[in-house]
Amino acid sequence: MSFIVDNHSKILEEIIEFKKKKNINLKTKIIAVSKTFKADAILPLLRAGHKEFGENKVQEAHLKWAKLKQDFNNINLHLIGPLQSNKVKQALDIFDCIQTLDREKIVLKIKNYINMRGNELKTNHQFMVQVNVDNESQKSGLNINDVTEFVKWCKFDIKINIVGLMCIPDFNKDPSGAFKTLSKLADNCSLKEKSMGMSKDYLSAIEFGSSYIRLGTKIFGERVKQQLI
Repeated sequence: MSFIVDNHSKILEEIIEFKKKKNINLKTKIIAVSKTFKADAILPLLRAGHKEFGENKVQEAHLKWAKLKQDFNNINLHLIGPLQSNKVKQALDIFDCIQTLDREKIVLKIKNYINMRGNELKTNHQFMVQVNVDNESQKSGLNINDVTEFVKWCKFDIKINIVGLMCIPDFNKDPSGAFKTLSKLADNCSLKEKSMGMSKDYLSAIEFGSSYIRLGTKIFGERVKQQLI
């Protein structure tokens, strides 16, 4: 599995060179998207000191990460897939950041659970709002026209820790327009974090100010559907 660490190192070098060329000074963190991969594929990165990981499904995250987070300190685990209302408790028990908020119902359930558990929760959770930047009917996320009011409601009325915005652009379009839109929206909402960019478009996302890029196949290789946890 040493190729995984090698891939990660090459990406870091590529990003450093790209930022020098473009005169970009903003910090960008890599979220290693480990969905469908076994723990033995994740361990080399953990041992190399990588801290940011992403999963799409709550149950899969529990099965893999409950022990890994005991064995390795200061891991930040991000939920980057949709959060169902019946999975809120489990999500808050394992994830440090939930990037896919887009419904009031979910936000209220999160707030209720945080209030109920209080100091028992292991982490000071961070949250991001998912934006449907290209208005695709099959994708989750808020319409861009609803983002500002939703963020205000989450931050000031419900008082949960909204730190940024997240998007998944239309795969059939040049993503630069979506990245520009999300970056501007985040700035208008006074939000620092912008989670945008995946294995095929992360350099473009960095150029538009992404602070988190989400890389799976670029680090771990192609996924196999039958692969077990």
